[in-house]
Amino acid sequence: MATIRKRGGLQWEARIRRKGWPVTCKTFETKFDAEAWARQIESEMDRGVFVSRAEAESTTLKDALERFRQEYVPRLSQHKRESNRVTFLQKRPLACRVLATVKGKDIADFIKEREAEGAGANTIRLDLAMLSRLFSVAATDWGMESLSNPVRKVNKPKLPGGRTRRLEGDEEQRLLEACPPAFRQVVRFALETAMRREEISRLTWDTVELEKRFAHLPKTKNGEARSVPLSPAALELLQAMREQCGDKRYTVFGMSADAITQAMEQARKKAGLRDLHFHDLRHEAVSRLFENTDLDVMEIKTISGHRSMQMLARYSHLRAHRLADRLAGKRRGE
Repeated sequence: MATIRKRGGLQWEARIRRKGWPVTCKTFETKFDAEAWARQIESEMDRGVFVSRAEAESTTLKDALERFRQEYVPRLSQHKRESNRVTFLQKRPLACRVLATVKGKDIADFIKEREAEGAGANTIRLDLAMLSRLFSVAATDWGMESLSNPVRKVNKPKLPGGRTRRLEGDEEQRLLEACPPAFRQVVRFALETAMRREEISRLTWDTVELEKRFAHLPKTKNGEARSVPLSPAALELLQAMREQCGDKRYTVFGMSADAITQAMEQARKKAGLRDLHFHDLRHEAVSRLFENTDLDVMEIKTISGHRSMQMLARYSHLRAHRLADRLAGKRRGE
């Protein structure tokens, strides 16, 4: 039987002692709520489905985020960025709430707050992804089996369409002319390989196989290693660099990811180009693979490192003329 007792002037405690089950108690503002809760818990014990809510009802989201940072974040590829996200979320009003009290409406309100602050849809979705993962880990690895995942119950912000910025007219020539010699090599290499900024900045000579004509990337954005075949132009560029400076530098291009971003912005301004990011060079490179080669989609996916075929779907229209040639009887590669 449950024991209901008054604590102070405004609280009622329900305590349940049942053989074979841990002592379970909770405090409420009214006697009615305490009795209703006790009936629910005793019914679950009778049916053998009771799961203790004690830890979920005593752990705040802020504390859970800190535990998540210590135990889970170090496993992630972008652990520094995700640790910063933990710090940001810990400062939100929602972080003061106990895990068991966070509902779908609270997550929906959080989304509205972030939108009002001007956060983009992708940034908000990354925040939600961390919260969702935290609730899942708490329910499985941390033993809070009674905990539901409120993030799964809300509508996520819709992501905008991917950028489609291409180099038009003489923009490529203007950009290259505006680049310092060292950065010009980075831009040319990006256009030949479709590699990401981080991948280029981390490329080392011991992962470049000039004779076998590929560069191995042991760590990528997707967390999977891949090998990028080198086009004749990319191979010529690397061979010239190797002959010029040898392997004195550990990284091939000697530029960090942030340095690449800064150099791109300076070159863009000098060339008088508008709304051009370094990542747009990757889009340009993939577009050219569709337009200028007969590689099939799976081969291009292997080169670019896109996670899914859906991500490459927006490039499909670029190959319409080649498909028309196939229908007219032209063979692949002709």
